[in-house]
Amino acid sequence: MELSNQDLMRVKGGGYGVWAILGGIFTFLISAIEGFLNPIECNS
Repeated sequence: MELSNQDLMRVKGGGYGVWAILGGIFTFLISAIEGFLNPIECNS
């Protein structure tokens, strides 16, 4: 079975990129909140 160019253009991606971006934003926000609530001092 061969797909035409129009059929290939209609195929949607798996959505991995959307979940990766949302996961990154979620992780950043949790880390930022945790950093403000429980700051760790640098020993330099």
